[in-house]
Amino acid sequence: MGWLADETGLDKNAANFVPLTPLSFLRRAATVFPEHEAVVYGPIRRTYREYAERVSRLASALMAIGVKPGDVVATLLPNVPPQAEAHFGVPACGAILNTINVRLDADTVAYILDHGQARVLLVDPQFVPLAAEAIERMEGPAPAVVEVADDHAGVHHLGEYPEYEELLASGDPAFDWIMPGDEWESIALNYTSGTTGRPKGVVYHHRGAYLNAMGQVLSWRMVLYPRYLTIVPLFHCNGWCHTWMMPAVGGTVVCCRDIAAKPIFDAIADEKVTHFGGAPIVLNTLINAKPEERRDFDHVVEVFTAGAPPAPATLAAIEPMGFNITHVYGLTETYGPATECTWGPQWEDLQGDARAAKKARQGVAMPFMEHVGVVDEAGRQVPMDGKTQGEIVFRGNGVMKGYLKNPEATAEAFKGGVYHSGDIAVQDPDTYVCIQDRAKDIIISGGENISSVEVEGVLMAHPAVLLCAVVAKPDEKWGEVPCAFVELKDGAEADEATLIAYARERLAGFKTPKKVVFQELPKTSTGKIQKFELRNVARTL
Repeated sequence: MGWLADETGLDKNAANFVPLTPLSFLRRAATVFPEHEAVVYGPIRRTYREYAERVSRLASALMAIGVKPGDVVATLLPNVPPQAEAHFGVPACGAILNTINVRLDADTVAYILDHGQARVLLVDPQFVPLAAEAIERMEGPAPAVVEVADDHAGVHHLGEYPEYEELLASGDPAFDWIMPGDEWESIALNYTSGTTGRPKGVVYHHRGAYLNAMGQVLSWRMVLYPRYLTIVPLFHCNGWCHTWMMPAVGGTVVCCRDIAAKPIFDAIADEKVTHFGGAPIVLNTLINAKPEERRDFDHVVEVFTAGAPPAPATLAAIEPMGFNITHVYGLTETYGPATECTWGPQWEDLQGDARAAKKARQGVAMPFMEHVGVVDEAGRQVPMDGKTQGEIVFRGNGVMKGYLKNPEATAEAFKGGVYHSGDIAVQDPDTYVCIQDRAKDIIISGGENISSVEVEGVLMAHPAVLLCAVVAKPDEKWGEVPCAFVELKDGAEADEATLIAYARERLAGFKTPKKVVFQELPKTSTGKIQKFELRNVARTL
């Protein structure tokens, strides 16, 4: 970065300007909190001193096998300690971390490895067959594969490739980390879901990762020594930057490989977990947990929920169980959370549905975002009347660098000097944003716009409904009509006529689903319902 002088003639220099990077959080924590628990996973208990040493070993070992600054190192890992270590160890050797979704098909994994030109792939033995098939399908040079055994979970080294602990043993615990000379340098590469074609490579820089992590400390009202449970996959927006955030406050990362009610309740009760993030489906998992899966705990757990607008009924049910929910919203392109439903004292007396409706909004910009607005097709701010719909746009340090090797998509996303989210929302008079739908999920019936989110919120309040997704079904008369896909709770009963009647009592006639299908809903690894699959089904009904 060039040194700049202002009107005083005073220059930036090494004493007063250091490029921002989340690497500095761990480097500081190793000095300030050396014996404090940094990472916990079953019997594994590692202090910050040990954590930093393992990161140093990883960084030096990667360099020794040929990784150079600017290269990509990919992972196919669940939420286990080596995935957290990679978040620091890969950038500490100047490389770029590409955490790949373990639920993708081999063809997509092959595309990602080719497109990002990964030099090394760290892979859990469970996903070695996926990695091997993907590598066979690659067009370019294959990455060097390192197996990351998970003996705690009974996932042992298969012996097909070198093992991670052997790689670390060859590294130098005193390795001098390669800190970025320019905070605009890339730290991570994340691929979008790719539901409408090949996934796009979203590039993060050190500055954005640092500011997003630091800003969420404020938004989550964190104090020293939080204990954070890794429910958000670390391959999803780098776990919403939470792994980078924890060393800033001396926090403990409690790793969770299997996302289910029992291990979550166990972690809260046994590890005294204070914070976690997760999609609304995680909240529903806890709400509907069986008695034998539940545990008592004596503290309030702070939860960030995002990924889909939570139904007011979900929020109303979860909070009395000992969870304080903050609804956040963002995209891969914004490093994860970028808005928060900041809670005000003026709403403290609200209860039930009224309280939940306020909490279900996406809220206002987080501290590291300069601007969040809702604009019309010409890019003009819509009236903040809670009725006029537009597209959510972002501007600030928490926005990606752009899409790798895709200048056209980058230019389109940044049109008008803001990042265009593709999400349709209204903005309330108090400036809080409230999503109505993804642009592609709006149902247009007889010329009237129907929010699938609104219809889903109504059906989710029915006592028999566990999960619900509403999509457009082609209709000869109206063009499109709402079609609901429903998962029922265990032991619950409801038929199509019952749910349609329930919705008709609470919605305008044209918004009421004309068809209800009972089935398990297809979901991504982060708990998002895959509506594109349901739209395909609806077209055949």
